[in-house]
Amino acid sequence: MSELSRSLEPRHVTMISIGGIIGAGLFVGSSASIAATGPAIVLSYLITGTLVLLVMRMLGEMAVALPAVRSFTEFARVGLGPWAGFVAGWLYWYFWIIVVPVEAIAGATILHGWLGLPAWLLGLVLMGIMTGVNLMSARSYGEFEFWFASIKVAAILVFIALAAAFACGLTSGSGPTFGNLTRYGGFAPKGWTAVLAGAVTVYFSLTGAEITTIAAAESREPARAVARMSSSVIVRILTFYVGSVLLIVSVVPWVQVRPGESPFTLALTTMHFRWASLAMSAIILTAVLSCLNSAFYVCSRVLFVLAEHGDAPQWLVQLNPRRVPTRSVWAGSVAGVIGIIAAINYPQTVFAFLVNASGALMVFIYMMVAAAHIRLRRQRAARGEPEPALTMWLFPWASYAALAGMAAVLIAMAVTPGELATELRVSVLALAVAVVAYLIIEARRGARTPALAPAPPPAERP
Repeated sequence: MSELSRSLEPRHVTMISIGGIIGAGLFVGSSASIAATGPAIVLSYLITGTLVLLVMRMLGEMAVALPAVRSFTEFARVGLGPWAGFVAGWLYWYFWIIVVPVEAIAGATILHGWLGLPAWLLGLVLMGIMTGVNLMSARSYGEFEFWFASIKVAAILVFIALAAAFACGLTSGSGPTFGNLTRYGGFAPKGWTAVLAGAVTVYFSLTGAEITTIAAAESREPARAVARMSSSVIVRILTFYVGSVLLIVSVVPWVQVRPGESPFTLALTTMHFRWASLAMSAIILTAVLSCLNSAFYVCSRVLFVLAEHGDAPQWLVQLNPRRVPTRSVWAGSVAGVIGIIAAINYPQTVFAFLVNASGALMVFIYMMVAAAHIRLRRQRAARGEPEPALTMWLFPWASYAALAGMAAVLIAMAVTPGELATELRVSVLALAVAVVAYLIIEARRGARTPALAPAPPPAERP
């Protein structure tokens, strides 16, 4: 039997979709964006959040119209053809398989500061725990992610309440602190070009909501779960990202934010909470483990779907009695262990490679999904079919705007010297490898199944 379980409950899928966009990129990575842009980084988050919102809305429409599709990369297959399903699926798997060792190393670094044990040992322990969780059942993954996401959401809501009270002057002792938004060089001290550049850097922090489409396949009402996610993601982006970052730059002068250090910790320390450092370390560790847990899950399910379509080895289709694709889970575990071992010997080089390797992959995948949506919508209209219950806003102009915005992200990466340009080059190389791999595999398939030639006429008898 190759049917995945349907053991995830609505509460699991809901928290998976919320937790998907809350990670270390918000708790720590936002510091680099604030330092590079200033208070106007809030606009960068709004711009990027709008792009992600449009993609999620397109995804919601396709999920309602095509409830049998079980992975968001498979919408590319339905809309654009087998090549798109192959390329999008493998790029998405590659993206998350890179996340596994990155998050394991990050979690091990935090635990090393607490326990003093070797980071490589702690990394392997984390890999073992998450492998075990994902081997048990989809429900065990959902239960862990439910509590991980609950902790992250609760932490952000508490932070917003404390920071809002301080910024409004209720607890600051010196009145409202919103003057920090313009006091140090103005609202956009680095210029408006920096706002657009900031949108590029924060784009990758906001990806992850699409995990819902993969988890929903193991719930009782997949289409409804995805539709609910696509409708509510705007509230999550405005609350968790825009709201919290706005309060950070209101409470703390942006010039005090240091890249690589949590701005949440700095804001809480400014508000005279002595427990801030330890509490935020625990929350960041939770975010890292949540992302590691999700990366394991996503890798195994995407690889399973690829194998079902003949785009990955068939032995990966095998499920255990709990309907878990165990071999796909082990593949992710092995990749993570290899990444950790490599990082032990070449810590700076390997970690930099892993971070750069993810680069623009999600932009490519989102663009393919958006193009598939436009084509499917036009095909449905040409056939005279009624519109689904959930539709894209202002079609086709909003869809074209999303594609144009993501193209602008790629252009900005290309013209920005340094890490962004490097990440784009690595991502383009990965895209080229995926396309060439598809062409090679498709050629081999054609060679194995040649067209039947007409039978020769029977030989005449002498």
